[in-house]
Amino acid sequence: MDTEQLAGDMLKGKGMRSTSQRRAVLTALLGNPHSTASEIEARIGVGRGAPSGLSRQGLYNVLEDLTRVELIRCIEPAGSPARYELRVGDNHHHLVCRSCGRIEDVDCSVGAAPCLDLVESKGFVVDEAEITWWGLCGDCRRFTEAAARTTS
Repeated sequence: MDTEQLAGDMLKGKGMRSTSQRRAVLTALLGNPHSTASEIEARIGVGRGAPSGLSRQGLYNVLEDLTRVELIRCIEPAGSPARYELRVGDNHHHLVCRSCGRIEDVDCSVGAAPCLDLVESKGFVVDEAEITWWGLCGDCRRFTEAAARTTS
């Protein structure tokens, strides 16, 4: 099955019309998790005469619609623009590199939502936990260590 067909099937599965603009956004996210709106825009082309037929505002409308029906997930790591991914509904978390911004998925350690126990719920019924771990990815760590050795 090609990606365009897969995107159409995903939309139909959520009861949404399978428009070329929605398919273009979903296709742009396939194989490109944690994409910003700007990265999606660059992949599909946005603006006057763009093959996607989307304006910038139209792109944001599609992202909002797809997030609302839980076809995509929006994450907002501190200091980073909103990012979008197709992996939804599994309560996974993220690792973020402080240097290059690389983001990796991390499966929930328990698997059921939420995967952390609260000491006190304060009357909330908790159904999800969102965790972001920050640090340096392997490439940035090696670069930093190499730079430290050359300056010593």
